Amino acid sequence: MSLLPPEVHSALSQLLRALTTPDNTVRTQAEEQLNNDWIQGRPDVLLMGLAEQIQGAEELVTRTFAAVLFRRISTKTRKDPVTNEAKELFSTLTGEQRLVIRQKLVTCLTTETVTDVRKKIGDAVAEIARQYTDNGDQWPELLGVLFQASQSPDAGLREAAFRIFSTTPGIIEKPHEDAVQGVFGKGFKDDVVSVRIAAMEAFASFFRSISKKSQPKFFQLVPDLLNVLPPLKESSESDELSAGFLALIELAEISPKMFKSVFNNLVKFSISVIADKDLSDQVRQNALELMATFADYSPNMCKKDPEFAQEMVTQCLSLMTDIGIDDDDASEWNASEDLDLEESDLNHVAGEQCMDRLANKLGGQVVLPATFSWVPRMMSSSAWRDRHAALMAISAISEGCRDLMVGELDQVLALVVPALQDPHPRVRYAGCNALGQMSTDFAGTMQEKYHAIVLNNIIPVLNSAEPRVQAHAAAALVNFCEEAERKVLEPYLAELLRHLLQLLRSDKRYVQEQALSTIATIADSAENAFDQYYDTLMPLLFNVLKEEQSKEYRLLRAKAMECATLIALAVGKEKMGQDALNLVQLLGNIQQNIVDADDPQSQYLLHCWGRMCRVLGQDFVPYLPGVMPPLLSVAAAKADIQLLDDEDQIDQVEQDEGWELVPLKGKIIGIKTSALEDKNTAIELITIYAQILEAAFEPYVLETMEKIAVPGLAFFFHDPVRVSSAKLIPQLLNSYKKAHGDQSPGFAQMWNKVAEKIIEVLSAEPTVDTLAEMYQCFYESVEVVGKNCLTQQHLHTFIESAKSTLEDYQVRVKARLEERAEAEDGEEENLEYEYAVEDDQNLLSDMNKAFHTIFKNQGTSFLPTWETLMPFYDAFITSQDPTQRQWALCIMDDVLEFCGPESWKYKDHIMQPLAAGLQDQNAANRQAAAYGVGVAAQKGGAAWGDFVAASLPSLFQVTQFNQSRTEEHVFATENASASIAKILHYNAGKVQNPQEVVANWITTLPITFDEEAAPYAYSFLAQLIDQQNPTVLSNVDKVFGYIVQALEAETLQGQTAARVANSAKQLVATTGLNADQILAGVNPDNQAAVRSYFQ
Repeated sequence: MSLLPPEVHSALSQLLRALTTPDNTVRTQAEEQLNNDWIQGRPDVLLMGLAEQIQGAEELVTRTFAAVLFRRISTKTRKDPVTNEAKELFSTLTGEQRLVIRQKLVTCLTTETVTDVRKKIGDAVAEIARQYTDNGDQWPELLGVLFQASQSPDAGLREAAFRIFSTTPGIIEKPHEDAVQGVFGKGFKDDVVSVRIAAMEAFASFFRSISKKSQPKFFQLVPDLLNVLPPLKESSESDELSAGFLALIELAEISPKMFKSVFNNLVKFSISVIADKDLSDQVRQNALELMATFADYSPNMCKKDPEFAQEMVTQCLSLMTDIGIDDDDASEWNASEDLDLEESDLNHVAGEQCMDRLANKLGGQVVLPATFSWVPRMMSSSAWRDRHAALMAISAISEGCRDLMVGELDQVLALVVPALQDPHPRVRYAGCNALGQMSTDFAGTMQEKYHAIVLNNIIPVLNSAEPRVQAHAAAALVNFCEEAERKVLEPYLAELLRHLLQLLRSDKRYVQEQALSTIATIADSAENAFDQYYDTLMPLLFNVLKEEQSKEYRLLRAKAMECATLIALAVGKEKMGQDALNLVQLLGNIQQNIVDADDPQSQYLLHCWGRMCRVLGQDFVPYLPGVMPPLLSVAAAKADIQLLDDEDQIDQVEQDEGWELVPLKGKIIGIKTSALEDKNTAIELITIYAQILEAAFEPYVLETMEKIAVPGLAFFFHDPVRVSSAKLIPQLLNSYKKAHGDQSPGFAQMWNKVAEKIIEVLSAEPTVDTLAEMYQCFYESVEVVGKNCLTQQHLHTFIESAKSTLEDYQVRVKARLEERAEAEDGEEENLEYEYAVEDDQNLLSDMNKAFHTIFKNQGTSFLPTWETLMPFYDAFITSQDPTQRQWALCIMDDVLEFCGPESWKYKDHIMQPLAAGLQDQNAANRQAAAYGVGVAAQKGGAAWGDFVAASLPSLFQVTQFNQSRTEEHVFATENASASIAKILHYNAGKVQNPQEVVANWITTLPITFDEEAAPYAYSFLAQLIDQQNPTVLSNVDKVFGYIVQALEAETLQGQTAARVANSAKQLVATTGLNADQILAGVNPDNQAAVRSYFQ
């Protein structure tokens, strides 16, 4: 029965017809009427009317469209008439109106007989259910209706029920979890395939929504769940089988261990699907993806399965031979200029990507034997597809198998290098690909040890008859050369450039573009060894840049700009002479003539200007007025965000590159990430200008700070923009300070605003690694602005932010501990866990530096605010976690160093941790504790005298720690040595048997790693020499040797080095030591520098 008068339905029917008409004018008027008259004026009548149209309209099209429109309009945002809050439209109706509408929808769902219409009604029901769930409201009868529907004799209704569960799993509340088990169990055994698949999808969605603790009780459903698939394979129902695999992939991501008891069977079945060429490519690739997902999320389970690795590698290699069908001689492939075709959904690409994942997740010990049981055979096969697949497999696994393969490179190269002379062009292409990938994955070793093998064999491939092979050989050279030292490349430069210049004459534009990129990379690595080729190359590049060229040559010109500016950076301003200014003029002309938004030259130009700024330094300043406006415009861009209402819009955006889709409360938000990446690049380049030009950049500082840098700190659509904004701020402050001085009123005013914003962001930043960057921005800015730049209000807000950071950190640590406790024996920590721990360690480190910088610049005025966090320091300093102990120890070191005698007030929080720290098994903590004892002696005043003297035995123990001179322990050793020197110098009166201590101390030298510790230790040693201390005089050769070692290691520099060397000369003169004999032991490269101290 209709609750609305007939005239309303008449108007609504007319409106629905107008909205679906092909006539644009009529449709536009109808859309305006819908928005102004109905949505704004009477939304309750509109939704009620649409619900009744779904229920009562005779035409199929009307019912379908009414259901689609209902769902879309119910999610629109409007102000709630009662609370004035912004809410979704359906949620703003009265409770009574919502009740009536939802009852009508449920009736429509259970009575509609046409499948497509029922699906659209189901979507509307799911949307309303989501709003109830999100708002914490109840729709109590819905669950019962859906349970009933899932048992209905009508298969369409059963499927609809599962589809709603799938979209809105939150409606299944905890008390009903057991009941739903039976519903899913029945669904998996349904007679109708589409219902079984809908049940699988609903189960995956539901499983994602429940807590980890609730998951195990559903594991018993897994056998029934998996039994859905084999009959589909037997009857070759690829689409349904494909959907089933997608549901399993989702479950494998959430809880791979639920499949533990049946894993081997699942592996065998999935392998049989991947191997079945009668099935569609999509279903075979989905089966492959399921297995790869297990490798990603549960590598141990895969390693333990006896068949997984060998079978998966075999199937991947088989898929990788599925290439170039109907193009045996590769004529089509070679004629194609769409080089991005490789990034597609073809079988061979899926196989390559899966090999890469298997190698990275399972490691070389598992994947390497499985792969190389095939590769040598495939390389000697007469079928080119086998040889191609073997080479692409080597490319795919080299990163993940790096540790094992690096020792076998002779054998691997013996397989790969002959392929560069293979009769088939695609095999030569794959050979180039393998060498390029190996040059990156084994960077260093490939360049230093195998440069002759790689370069002498790949340079001739640049002469290939096929342009695609030429271009790929040049691309592989980029990988090799960007990791090569100048001395490695120098002997090959002439041959490389001769061949690459030939490629610049190719009639294929993509070959020319690649040749320019390769030349640019070579210039970047060869540095000034490139000087002799400058006069040949730069005129050619200038010609390309001067020519008036059509649209298709834009990328070539962009590459020429890149190449010219990288050469400029390699050879420097002096070599370029007038060319440097001419090049800048050319870039300016190109910039002025850019009119299209998609012109690739714009993006390249941003980087080219940055390079020319580096080349020209202050000479670049006159060009800033031309360079900065477009750069500021890109850097200030707002986020391009779209609310996508329907499937068509979503499909359209998915096809456009550079968009990211984010689900949010039942809607899809599209964010144009490509524009955000440009914004980030622009901010990074502004940072370079400010850094290089300093005071000369001042005209742009205020605008950049106000419109770009400070708003960028809270640009939550894109993490990199926040990071680059954080790096920009200290450089802008520095530019202004260099121009006006740190006492200028404008500087103080700007800093006050900026400081507030930075400190505010410390408590608002949601991402851990980005938060670390915000702390870095804070302490680097304080360093620039200098002493006493923070007010008490700043300090108070900073401590509040630090407190919230530490509380959040403790929550994360607790959650990780709980997760580890729940993990089963043998279940490995995943990479995400390791990254999370590393991110937190970096965050604590940057927080440390922030505290350090405040103490350094504010001194004791920070103490009253600082001490409010004492419970945190105490908790961290006694923690089982060495990272937390180190964090707190370093802060106590700062109190001792920058607050002097005032630090005694906190002795009860400092003494015991320092004493315990000297015994810590963690080297970094021993270092922090040793340093702390030293600064207590140096800066803490008389009150600390007894404590530091009593610490001497423990400091000596630190220097005698097992492996005390290895990389891990040497900084602790050297800090302890320097601290003993400080105690002997500043607190000698408290030390018993000082002469004996001095004799023992000299044996703790040399200090050849820690540049901060060395000056204290060696200044004290010089003092002992000047006093003609008997221990020094009885160990002259050792003492002189220790000084020479520090000078050679450059831990002693400047005036301190000169002063210590002078004392050493006196020692030689006094004792007649044969200094030459000791100096002769210095590395020949350093002889002259060290001897110069003793001239």
